[in-house]
Amino acid sequence: MARIEVHLYGNPKCRSSKALIEDYSTRIKGRGISVKFHSEKGGASAYEKKINGLPGELILLDEKGDQYTSSDFAGMISKISLASKTVNFAIGPADGFSKNMKSQAIKKISLSSLTMPHELASVILLEQLYRATEIMRDSPYHRE
Repeated sequence: MARIEVHLYGNPKCRSSKALIEDYSTRIKGRGISVKFHSEKGGASAYEKKINGLPGELILLDEKGDQYTSSDFAGMISKISLASKTVNFAIGPADGFSKNMKSQAIKKISLSSLTMPHELASVILLEQLYRATEIMRDSPYHRE
């Protein structure tokens, strides 16, 4: 079974975002999904270097990436869960990832065509990962 890791740039500064990130991180922890915070020290280039050196495959969150419905996203997470490789989801700093970093990713995903702060993107990604696991469990959490 594959392991999913979510990589976030910096610690959340907004208390509300931090509380939601912690809540969803706790919910998904027992489902093979972990959340890792990376220091802002060294800037975006140091973060990219860390992310680039991780074992497994890389999926970047990018405003120009592919968009999914929640059900389609759950299908992707289900396939990832059945694979043997670690999959790393990464949310970049406020200015996004470099072109070089984008070329290293196996996939780029957009949460919305709207621009949003990366802390809010973190909350949305974690909620969607939780929702995906609930869809996979056929729980009543997700309604169509």
